[in-house]
Amino acid sequence: MASTYSFDVTTGCDLQEVDNAVNQAQKEVTQRFDFKGSHVLIDFQRSENLIKLEAEGDMRSDALLDVIRSKLIKRGVSVKNLDITDPKPGSGEILRREIKLKMALDSETAKKVSAAIKEAKLKKVTSSIQGEQVRVSSPDKDALQECMTLLRKGDFGVELQFGNYR
Repeated sequence: MASTYSFDVTTGCDLQEVDNAVNQAQKEVTQRFDFKGSHVLIDFQRSENLIKLEAEGDMRSDALLDVIRSKLIKRGVSVKNLDITDPKPGSGEILRREIKLKMALDSETAKKVSAAIKEAKLKKVTSSIQGEQVRVSSPDKDALQECMTLLRKGDFGVELQFGNYR
């Protein structure tokens, strides 16, 4: 029997599901009447965890963003993990927008998670920041379950994932 138990708190997106959502959004855009005859581009750059959107005018740009969001939600990708930039003007009427996928906890979010665990004052629960994840450990499995419940209820700006439970 192990003397201490632990789990890791991370975040991320399933890139295959993002790819599927982008493909579905591209199909929908080609069939929608409000996008007919206009410049619309959805480009998923998997290696950079980036989705680039281009559309003519504010209305189409917002509609394109709604389409991609709805497809991501249907595929189970949390919109909390999306960092959406404001539209930037391109040539002519074209507006460009980027969606950056948050694939790891940044140091500020990791500190918030660690602070929330310490504020809860759970018995014998300790947390440590290890790069892009937070390791939570305790000799009591029930305390770890309590900690997971506490973290699920909190709002940290990203969807938290729990893994490596041992």
